[in-house]
Amino acid sequence: MGHDELGAELLGFAAAKGLRTGFVQRSSTHATGVVQANVNNAHEVTYHIVQPVAWDYIQPDPALDLLVSQAELFVFGSLAARSPVSRETLHRLLGQARFRVFDVNLRPPHYTRAGVEYLLGKADLVKLNHHELTEIMDWFGQPTEYSVVLPWLAERFGLQAVCVTCGADGALLWTNGSLHRAPGVPVNVQDTIGSGDAFLAALLQGWLAGQQPEANLRFACASGALVATRAGATPTFTAADVAQLLAK
Repeated sequence: MGHDELGAELLGFAAAKGLRTGFVQRSSTHATGVVQANVNNAHEVTYHIVQPVAWDYIQPDPALDLLVSQAELFVFGSLAARSPVSRETLHRLLGQARFRVFDVNLRPPHYTRAGVEYLLGKADLVKLNHHELTEIMDWFGQPTEYSVVLPWLAERFGLQAVCVTCGADGALLWTNGSLHRAPGVPVNVQDTIGSGDAFLAALLQGWLAGQQPEANLRFACASGALVATRAGATPTFTAADVAQLLAK
């Protein structure tokens, strides 16, 4: 992030959430990244992602190599690969990671087919939404039937798991040769900003804990739904809040 007011605010926010900030790089030449979100349609938020910004210039660092090599999971997205500097750093870190989670974000014009295919080939678990799955399957001339394309995608790129979110219709997870489904959790939507991130965080927590896929997927769907009931990307909630939503 940049040496600016937004960067200082973001560092303070992260520290207040209990996150370590010692590995955050600060740029003197580029500003902290911002995204302009259009929430006129609460269910389908659109974004304008400013470029270039500080996170387009993440530098290689031996300390980052060590950090990633020691982590149980390394989560990355396609947006980080839009610029040459951060892309090369990301590719380097992928070589250090023990388990690689690719959170696909197909935000035009910030990706290329070749770049996304490369990242798919480096991943162990891929999470994407149903629109992104349809676009990627169109590249390969594949059908969009989940029971067909999820195992195809896993075999094509050597993935341990593929997870597809379907908005109000829930989510699907292909892993260990089986397809698991969880229905959507009905809620009154404020906006969907941050719902996908909350879903993935909950899914990965359950994955590390060895939860059964169906229960893990349902908890993740409820986590994403809960965030959608509140304005903004990072509302505070607990596992008990999610359980209460599931119990309704």
